[in-house]
Amino acid sequence: MNTAVTSKEEILKISRELIRREGWSAVNIRSVAAACGVSVGSVYNYFDSKATLVGAAVESVWEEIFHRPEGRAVFQDTQACIIWLYDRMEYGCKQYPGFFSLHALAFMGEDKSDGRRRMERTRRHILQGLSSVLQRDARVRPDAFSGQFTAEKFADLLFSLMLSALLRQDCDPTAVLEIVRRTLY
Repeated sequence: MNTAVTSKEEILKISRELIRREGWSAVNIRSVAAACGVSVGSVYNYFDSKATLVGAAVESVWEEIFHRPEGRAVFQDTQACIIWLYDRMEYGCKQYPGFFSLHALAFMGEDKSDGRRRMERTRRHILQGLSSVLQRDARVRPDAFSGQFTAEKFADLLFSLMLSALLRQDCDPTAVLEIVRRTLY
């Protein structure tokens, strides 16, 4: 057995593969160590508990799904950004069946605060990006936002609708795009 893992990133890559093949509940210190071909202690060198490992693996999956594309054009236009987000959600549903609904439920327990924190960090990152796109989009009416109805609040509403669609495994952006057209243009 190999006793040294090349990196934390390698452990997370193998954890993503386990999630992809067996579901994310298959990720624990022993299964990851076995899949990496290392001792359990080697995994503990990088993750001090199963909760930390699972939280990092979940964050790693979210980062893979919503990694920024090479071309930045998608972040100049609200509709293109929404279509991109839905495409990424569809990719995530195909690559990680059941991931979105299962991991959200699992983080409801009290011992999962690290996972919730990581999920919230990813959510905030997506919301900031969407809000920024709303503010840069040349097609958005100048009076579309106000002190009460901000780009940040609208981004939060849009993302909530997208997450709801995601849980229903409905990766069709048509309804959200219509809300954007009627509200902002």
